[in-house]
Amino acid sequence: MSIFSRIAGTGSYLPALRLTNQDLVERLAKSGLETSDEWITTRSGISARHFAAENELTSDLAVKAAQAALTSAGITSADLDLIILATSTPDHLGGFPSTACVVQDKLGAHTACAAFDVQAVCAGFTYALATADAFIRSGSYKKVLVIGAETFSRILDFQDRGTCVLFGDGAGAVVLEATNEPGILSTALHADGSQRDILCVPGRSGNGVVHGSPFMTMDGQAVFKLAVKVLEQVAHEVLAKANLTPERIDWLVPHQANIRIMEGTAKKMGMSMDKVIVTVHEHGNTSAASIPLALDVGVRSGQIQRGHHLLLEGVGGGFAWGAVALRY
Repeated sequence: MSIFSRIAGTGSYLPALRLTNQDLVERLAKSGLETSDEWITTRSGISARHFAAENELTSDLAVKAAQAALTSAGITSADLDLIILATSTPDHLGGFPSTACVVQDKLGAHTACAAFDVQAVCAGFTYALATADAFIRSGSYKKVLVIGAETFSRILDFQDRGTCVLFGDGAGAVVLEATNEPGILSTALHADGSQRDILCVPGRSGNGVVHGSPFMTMDGQAVFKLAVKVLEQVAHEVLAKANLTPERIDWLVPHQANIRIMEGTAKKMGMSMDKVIVTVHEHGNTSAASIPLALDVGVRSGQIQRGHHLLLEGVGGGFAWGAVALRY
């Protein structure tokens, strides 16, 4: 008998501090950087974002989202076999111990539950979900917690208007479980390291010193051009693997980077924006957290229902991109 994986529950968490564009404009003005609500909204579709409190770590956000997903799935942390956490902003310098291990401890999961991080920036959740699906299909694990969590506000240069207004913090999670009925239908992952410089944190640490910038840098035009191209390609690829056409997709749940990228992708797929889950206006770009955050919003709003076909896709630094087709 074949083993498949399905999403049993979803959850999300946003930090309490919500900054509207005007809030951010006023904060930036104090440090001499000028921008406007209109400038931000026109270029990105973003109206607000959430920032973590000073004492909130990525693991704290991840735990809140995970607890909601576990409740949604009707299980506890004691039932988990594996935790996979996608993040570019781990709790610890160097990324170890992994933030997934910190989450395992904070959730009280048993030591038989393995845990590790995945780093594919904004494509991280698709990479993590595809990895979890492969583990379940192999028979290695039955219940896997997959999380995307970020505190991107801590790697933003608030003197760079082109990046600091675009990103926010948050976390989203799903519980993936083994089943006899197909849930995740197909996955597709890609990377092109030759494009690594157009979106990156260029600094390096050595002997206790940061060499280069510790802040994120981005070539916005290059990212936009590449993102629209590869998202269309990977969408068609993953749908072909699943024997689906765009017309059969009930909801596109894309990485929430920029409304223009989302509109461009939907147009190339021949899909109406009415079939796209959009949260970028309220969340900003939350990197690896954006897809599971949007998914949870769609589920809890009643838009996404059992039996619907979903297309999840994301693209980010690396350059890495991926997509997942599934029956919710």
